[in-house]
Parts: sequence; structure tokens; C-alpha cells
Amino acid sequence: MAQVVIEGVEENVREVMARYGNNPARMIEILQDLQDLYGYLPKEVLEEVSRQTEVPLTRVYHVATFFKAFTLKPRGKYTIQVCTGTACHVKGSYRVLERFEDLLGVRPGDTTDDLMFTLETVNCVGCCALGPVVIINGKYHGHVAPVQVESLIKEYRER
Repeated sequence: MAQVVIEGVEENVREVMARYGNNPARMIEILQDLQDLYGYLPKEVLEEVSRQTEVPLTRVYHVATFFKAFTLKPRGKYTIQVCTGTACHVKGSYRVLERFEDLLGVRPGDTTDDLMFTLETVNCVGCCALGPVVIINGKYHGHVAPVQVESLIKEYRER
């Protein structure tokens, strides 16, 4: 995984804390804003939140790991979600997922070394008639076949 340089942590946490009146009871909102800023919650940020709020680091980590909306790992510029719900699975989403894994060199939950793509699986997204469905940064792609995966990756790489 590429090393990410974290700069200005103390100042950034101070600014976010000020938005919430330096109130540690607003921990979720504080962490959401910091994740929006960094794209994830780096260890240094959680340590600084703990220091500035005077909340034990274990408690800060508890909040950051309890909610699925938070991530402690860097995420890619593009999040690729492959639906693995029943209808998509029956229509071959597992083959689409395998193709993404092969071409990107990552498994679901991981991010490419260049921080370009994060691969995830999701349960039914309610588009069963379009299966297999792939969602990339909120854009739905329906009826995706394994042979289309390479062109999807290329399309987003070139953006």
C-alpha cells in the first residue's frame, strides 16, 4: 500500500472541533468531517481527536470502527461496488467480481496501490432487472459482463 503523508492534522482537527463547539459528544460528526477531509480516518487523526477532546483513544477507535460509514484504510479515488445480491449472483456477478479482482490485483475491501480503485461487494441494490450491477462512485452500470470490466477500469483511469 502506498504511504500517505498526513499533514496539518492538529490544525485540521482544531478547525473541525470548533464547528461543533469543541464538544466531544459530537464525535460522530467530528469524525465524519475529518473523513471527508482525508478520505479515511488515519491513525494520526484519531490520536489527535483523542488528545483534543480528552476522550480516551480506545473510545475514539470504538466509534470509528463501530459505524460502517467510517474507514481506517485509505480509499481509492473510485469505489467499485459489485452487487452480490441473489439476482445479480444468479446472473453472474461473481464472474464480474473475479475479473475486477484479476485486473486490479485486489480483493473486496482493498484498495489498489496507486489509490485509484477500492473494490467492494454490496448486497442487493434494488436493480435486479439490471443485474449484474456494478456501481462506481454512485454511477450504476447494468448488465455488466466480465468482458466489459477492462473497459470500465480504463474509462475511469482516463478521467
